[in-house]
Amino acid sequence: MIAMLQPSFWWQRYGTLAQMAQATVALLGFVAILFQINEIRTGNRASSARQAFLGYTDLAFKNPKFAQPDYEKIKASGRDEQVQYESFVTYFLYACEEAIGAFAGKREWLASCDYDLKPHLPFLCEKNAAQPAYLATYGAETQQWIRASLKTASVTPPDCKLGKT
Repeated sequence: MIAMLQPSFWWQRYGTLAQMAQATVALLGFVAILFQINEIRTGNRASSARQAFLGYTDLAFKNPKFAQPDYEKIKASGRDEQVQYESFVTYFLYACEEAIGAFAGKREWLASCDYDLKPHLPFLCEKNAAQPAYLATYGAETQQWIRASLKTASVTPPDCKLGKT
């Protein structure tokens, strides 16, 4: 017996209208969840960056001798103060790296970090000349930012002094 072929309509091939609507709603729901996850991630990163920068600001308030350093005096002091200063600069760079990454479109974060970076350039110049691995602990953008700042301020080895800018 030959089976009779029934006429095939496109919706019979792919499902009923209700099934297609259900699939569309499910897909839109999935996209909405992905969007929500991304927004949460972005919000968490921004919050984390703000906390890191506030932590740095508090540290600078409590340690003005490191926030606006006399680097020659710090070098002449004991090892403890030198380590504290290096840790201060490390925290500062971390806070800026986080803030600039989280707020890439907001120029004021970079401007704030640029302003606070300048007094630390002699230290960073000497540190980079003696131990290039130090800067390698930061992301490529942060390394580029520091190198560009050193160049702009004319801070170069061997003397690593702030130039007139």
